[in-house]
Amino acid sequence: MAKEDVKEGDGLIDRVAEKHPEILDRCEALAADKAYDDNKLIVKLWDEYQIKPVIDIRNMWQDGEETRLANGKENIVYDYCGAVYCHCPETNKRREMAFGGFEKDREALKYRCPARHYGVECRGMEQCSATGGVRIPLAEDRRIFTPLARSSYKWKKTYKKRTAVERVNARLDEAYGFEKHFIRGLKKMKLRCGLALMVMLAMAVGRLRQKQGINLRSLVKAA
Repeated sequence: MAKEDVKEGDGLIDRVAEKHPEILDRCEALAADKAYDDNKLIVKLWDEYQIKPVIDIRNMWQDGEETRLANGKENIVYDYCGAVYCHCPETNKRREMAFGGFEKDREALKYRCPARHYGVECRGMEQCSATGGVRIPLAEDRRIFTPLARSSYKWKKTYKKRTAVERVNARLDEAYGFEKHFIRGLKKMKLRCGLALMVMLAMAVGRLRQKQGINLRSLVKAA
């Protein structure tokens, strides 16, 4: 199923690029669930269109390891979700490093020393090579490290917008009856979906005008 989703998603990007390139020009990020977790799609979004992929990730590590050592680093590791950690040279205590932003010209993510950033005590600071921070290039692993860091607050905030769209889709299926329909033909389906979305928006506007924001999504509460 994931392969079919990825293929369709990849084709959708190409169709939009061909018919509506202006949409891709102003698009900052593309949010999708794990079904679209694919290295080629992630690379394509950023390298070809400068769109930040905000795509949930599957654990593809086969050896059962919790973390991996970053290339060229002595005590910096990361997990499959993109969180970066340092190990204290003195105690070997592991701490998550603070995300410091994306350097577009270097194609790298910056991470700051947690002891300096958060003010926590670290007995090995003087010996640690990461006290000034580290850079992890996207090339470390293009699935795991993306221009919008998976460990950042902004990534989580952006991904929540996808879940909001999913709730709209769920209402179309359930409340508006599209899950079990007898509509035949693409034109008819587009028309019915368009009408349903118009009704959904009109109901929301009506609720807001009546100061009934708590019932914004309801079809049955009295207006």
